[in-house]
Amino acid sequence: MHNLALYRKYRPKTFQEVLGQDHIVKVLESSVLTNKVSHAYLFVGSRGTGKTSVARIFASSIGVSVNDLYEIDAASNRGIEDIKELREGTRVLPFDSKYKVYIIDEVHMLSKDAWGALLKTLEEPPKHVIFILATTEFHKVPETIISRCQVFVFKKAGDTLLRKMLLDVAKKEGFELDAGSTELLAILGDGSFRDALGELQKVLNFFSKDKKIKKIKTEDVEKITGAPKTTLVNDFISALTEKNLEKGILTVRKASEGNLDMKLYFKLIIVKFRMAVILRYAPKIQNEMMGDLGEADLEFLKTLLKTDKESVLRSTALAILLEAYQNIDNSFIAELPLELALVRIISGDK
Repeated sequence: MHNLALYRKYRPKTFQEVLGQDHIVKVLESSVLTNKVSHAYLFVGSRGTGKTSVARIFASSIGVSVNDLYEIDAASNRGIEDIKELREGTRVLPFDSKYKVYIIDEVHMLSKDAWGALLKTLEEPPKHVIFILATTEFHKVPETIISRCQVFVFKKAGDTLLRKMLLDVAKKEGFELDAGSTELLAILGDGSFRDALGELQKVLNFFSKDKKIKKIKTEDVEKITGAPKTTLVNDFISALTEKNLEKGILTVRKASEGNLDMKLYFKLIIVKFRMAVILRYAPKIQNEMMGDLGEADLEFLKTLLKTDKESVLRSTALAILLEAYQNIDNSFIAELPLELALVRIISGDK
């Protein structure tokens, strides 16, 4: 396999290759076609959603050469002297382009004084300069800066889009992912194209030396990435339907003792529980769900629904799980929100 990181190898190079950000691409393409380019843009969104890639594509689409494109990491160039140096550079005309483009990544990391210096440039920018500021933390950007930029909010990648991308990239690399492994990798990506490709890279690197292995299964991904095993997820959901508190607590403890990421474990439980609820209320879409679930998972859920005598697999229990999931970051005992949700669902507490 090629040594280049997958996220770099498959980074979009044109607007047509950008995934999941049509609302932004259409506006930027239109501004290029009509020659109505702003002097400052602010790209907002979680990591790995394509902010820097789109910034580079936009710069290229308005004819900016490599010599006139500057990328600055505000995390390591955050002081006022850095911004003063940048301001001095903006006064110099482009080498061989109409514009000079400055992409400032993680712009929220700038110091207070640096913000002030940058603001002066944004207030009276040279006609040949375009700023593209990128941030994952919009709330840390001063209002005075925001008001002088065109703001574009990048969406997190949905699981469906991530699954399609992962399948396409794996195929190009000579591998095939089964439904369960694709779904798990998409969940591990957590809305980030870059993170999803990073997880896929771990898996492909592991198998790249074995010329015989081409199809990758869920258990392979679990083993290589350290993701919670399917059995731990299934055992917890089974404990809910059986209203077996002891089984549920022991399953959570087993996951905790295995040093698993409890937030990821919780998320996997919610994803599978949601699939069960959908199967209960809309059984006719079973065939469509085959792209999201492996055959074994689908059979597990169908069997579970038949034995769910207490009708636990409903929206009420799913809502309790979602509520508890929101609290996991604030809990000093990582497994506590999951245990509380377990007790609430089994006991019937509201």
